[in-house]
Amino acid sequence: MLVFSLIVLFFSVIIHECAHGLMAEKCGDPTARLMGRITLNPVPHIDPIGTIILPLILIITGSPFLIGWAKPVPVNPYNFRNYRRDTALVAGAGPLSNILLAISFAFLYKIRGSFSEYDLIQELLSYGVYINLLLAFFNLIPFPPLDGSKILFSILPYHISFRIERFTRISPFILLIIIWMIWPLVSKIIHFFYYILIR
Repeated sequence: MLVFSLIVLFFSVIIHECAHGLMAEKCGDPTARLMGRITLNPVPHIDPIGTIILPLILIITGSPFLIGWAKPVPVNPYNFRNYRRDTALVAGAGPLSNILLAISFAFLYKIRGSFSEYDLIQELLSYGVYINLLLAFFNLIPFPPLDGSKILFSILPYHISFRIERFTRISPFILLIIIWMIWPLVSKIIHFFYYILIR
């Protein structure tokens, strides 16, 4: 179950990164495709910390959630047709892909559940719903370098977004502490949408 869960997690984060690359290409930046990053092959997407070390630490420590990330796809925003708009579109494509994956897993869960008893496949489909909701909401948190910050800064007036970006520029480890502090609230939001999708 653990092995298959990690496969679902890796698949989901790879789709997340490919979505960034595909949207960037539609906005005029072919960098991700030219560097071979719009692919389901996991090797180019592996990030030593986010794809291997962090998930293993969370598993070993019995963390209540399993999270990870792939190596970010290379994007050159100077190739965008509209810098602020396209930055928001590219950032939002990742979380949107996870929401669509969660809906797809939920659809398969319900279809298969109407023909069979609850089993390992059903449990993996259920996990697919949960982990993709988790990835979507995690990445929408408005702290750099998460996608939510890029969306927020693209919407706000430039002088405001510049000041907020400087204030919220924090290290990944501090970001993890913030996630841990707000986890109870995030968990309730995720479970709310999770039960809506699979009930």
